Amino acid sequence: MATILYVDDEPSVGLILEDSLAQSGHTPIGARSVPEALQILERGGIDLIISDYRMPGLTGLEFIQLLTREGYDIPLIMLTGHASIEHAVASIKAGAIDYITKPVRPQQLELAVDQALEFVRLRRENETLRKEVMQFRNERQIIGDSPAIRRILQTVSMAAPTRATVLLQGESGTGKELFARAIHDQSERRDKPFIKLNCAALPEGLVESALFGHEKGAFTGAIKRVEGAFERANRGTLLLDEISEMRLDLQAKLLRVLQEQEFERVGGTSPIKVDVRIVATTNRDLASEADHGTFRQDLYYRLSTIPVLIPPLRDRPEDIAVLALRFAMRTAAELGKKIDGISPDALESMQQYPWPGNIRELQHVIERAVILTPDPMIHAHCLEGTRFGLAHSLGSPSIRTRSIPTPGTVPAVTTGTTPAAGMAIGGATNGNIALASLNVADAERVLIQHALAAADNNRTKAAELLGISVRTLRNKLNGPGKDADGDEE
Repeated sequence: MATILYVDDEPSVGLILEDSLAQSGHTPIGARSVPEALQILERGGIDLIISDYRMPGLTGLEFIQLLTREGYDIPLIMLTGHASIEHAVASIKAGAIDYITKPVRPQQLELAVDQALEFVRLRRENETLRKEVMQFRNERQIIGDSPAIRRILQTVSMAAPTRATVLLQGESGTGKELFARAIHDQSERRDKPFIKLNCAALPEGLVESALFGHEKGAFTGAIKRVEGAFERANRGTLLLDEISEMRLDLQAKLLRVLQEQEFERVGGTSPIKVDVRIVATTNRDLASEADHGTFRQDLYYRLSTIPVLIPPLRDRPEDIAVLALRFAMRTAAELGKKIDGISPDALESMQQYPWPGNIRELQHVIERAVILTPDPMIHAHCLEGTRFGLAHSLGSPSIRTRSIPTPGTVPAVTTGTTPAAGMAIGGATNGNIALASLNVADAERVLIQHALAAADNNRTKAAELLGISVRTLRNKLNGPGKDADGDEE
């Protein structure tokens, strides 16, 4: 229930207002003039104002203007006479939320008050949601002040207002989706949909339907018409994540959509026009893929209107401190813990480590440290128990020489059939992996086994280490002679 201020110089009207508001469960407070009303407003706690239009001294319309000038954000319902509809219209234009004609009827008053209070509730809820959205956008804020990041942000700011397709390339965990979001948020499409589609995570037979949608009965299981990503992203932005995983035949269809801005649903016959801005990401060298025929050259040229290379974290160590502190403060706030900062020894160790998992790995390491540390300061020993902690325990030389292979790199390999020549297949010392032969299949199997061991059998992390997609790793593990878990049958 609300506290409602009514302003009317007629005692009879004031009695009707007070009785009707009290019977509805509200707390009424009366005033006979605008100056008296202002004195009440100064005490605060008023949720709604009901004011007569004609009063001695200042009119109701002048009262609205005074409220606006004094900064009062309180909705007002205007009382007008039967023959004063023009006053009601003027009041609404001046900012009144509603009006009631005299004589006041209790039911009419109750309905107007309920609607006004609901409007207030929705407005406050909307303001809260706006604040949450702004906070969420701040959480997505790109952190870093290295020269590389500044150049990328400058490119993003210039590309965002245009319709140009942007290709974001970089290792997994470098924050490509954040940059895609920044492009959308800085464009005129910021209030329109931002649709994400991971081309590597979709079942192979459903990629076309996910992109373009399908009609009812288009295939087994299509029990209703479904809109695809392009339709849902109309007038907005479509992020095609891991675009390099898309089949060649679908690449041709995608190229046509990009050129014509129209497509047909699976099983459909009518073209559908859309206005979609495309941002694509990949962790591969797409130009090399196009040269080798594993990705369409014409689609590559169409996607890379504005190519942006996101550097790995190891190439911008000056950003590690601010990123680590941001992750620590955010995690501490979520847990209700007090974290004052990160010690110099921990920061030095983090800046020497190559971070094969990039920003994602740094985030997980810091989150774990905040959760497990009993101290308000994160020290180097708090980072133990992770891949970073393992590398750190071996000493800084091992960190600098990257004893753990990073995506897209090949560790040193030795061959031999005796212990003197190297360890057994799959063994490793000082970052070197020993092979019994130069057989490519054996080498691939050893690298996969080593990556799975380093990633605690997490296939996503292992794929990142190997520089391949999760789908490719899954196919290799589930090849001929393998069961669903990749073990020998």
